[in-house]
Amino acid sequence: MAEAESVIGTPDSAGADDSAVPEGHTEERPKGKRRIVALFVVAVLAYLMDLGSKIVVVEKLEGREPIKVVGDLLRFEAIRNPGAAFGMGEAFTIVFTVIAAAVIVVIIRLARKLYSLPWAIALGLLLGGALGNLTDRLFRSPGVFEGAVVDFIAPAHFAVFNLADSAIVCGGILIVILSFRGLDPDGTVHKD
Repeated sequence: MAEAESVIGTPDSAGADDSAVPEGHTEERPKGKRRIVALFVVAVLAYLMDLGSKIVVVEKLEGREPIKVVGDLLRFEAIRNPGAAFGMGEAFTIVFTVIAAAVIVVIIRLARKLYSLPWAIALGLLLGGALGNLTDRLFRSPGVFEGAVVDFIAPAHFAVFNLADSAIVCGGILIVILSFRGLDPDGTVHKD
């Protein structure tokens, strides 16, 4: 069973002399360096890009005609979304605020055991996106915990979204890929 896992960035322990470890003691395998800084750098970048884009959209686009970016395929249009993705659940804004806050807490707690760079990137995207939309929920009208999220990217025949939503989706897809590949946040790889 121990051979089914390996730690990325550490020497292969196959062939190591197990008799050197006293019976009843487990040897702590080195896991490399933690990736907390990478997680927070990605989160801050995602958050700042989202926040900056929303400031520009509110200042330059809100109350004006949409801007066609790629003909009828893509336009920028300022929309205030009190609900979740695709405008669903408008009556549950407080619930979405609590869920976003819970996601942030879980990611920060998980960061203590984070040794995988791909996981750091994925969780950083989730954290930055959740913070971006949570900022809207807390500080935009109509009030605290009920604020409407600023959405502006409007592809044809699809829901209007923002950069925070994009970061959350990309982070989620990356987590699914990493899970299917057997890579854990602590850097271990399951080969089974």
